[in-house]
Amino acid sequence: MKYLIIAFLTLPSLIVCGQQKPTDLDKSPMDVSYFPANYPILKMNGKMSTMPIARVLYSRPQCAGRKIFGETVVYNQVWRLGANEATEFECFCNLKFGQKSILKGRYSIFAICNEKEWTIIFNSEKDIWGLSYNEKKDVARITVPVTTTTEITEAFTMYFENKSDGAQLIIMWDNAKVSIPFSF
Repeated sequence: MKYLIIAFLTLPSLIVCGQQKPTDLDKSPMDVSYFPANYPILKMNGKMSTMPIARVLYSRPQCAGRKIFGETVVYNQVWRLGANEATEFECFCNLKFGQKSILKGRYSIFAICNEKEWTIIFNSEKDIWGLSYNEKKDVARITVPVTTTTEITEAFTMYFENKSDGAQLIIMWDNAKVSIPFSF
């Protein structure tokens, strides 16, 4: 009985001492985008009984007064599409990006940017820090044109849009926008 009382009195102090202190909000918080849009809400409300087509998990760095393209994102060098961990693209079925097929699965995605076009790279290496890139693990490369927007997108943004023949992944940051069409 004596040991039970000691354990009972000691337990609360262990719980209090064992709690991890919260960290500050990351300057580049993680976000997720699904296709179809709002998939988790549709699923919770019983309006969706199938798996989503695709999702992207990424960090959202801010412009914060910096010149982004050509400086922060150096032209003609591999970029992790965001910040921190490598951006992940997951397709829940086989997808087709133009003539390139991507099998159902999870991939890291990177980009090589320049003023006129971006090369989007799907890479089989997963769960990696964004600065770790192994070209030998590339699964596909897709080149897409860049458009210049009139409005600045302060936070790096990725989302999906419907298209009549499939969908497209939109990437926007600063005054740049790319659309990556795919079918399923």
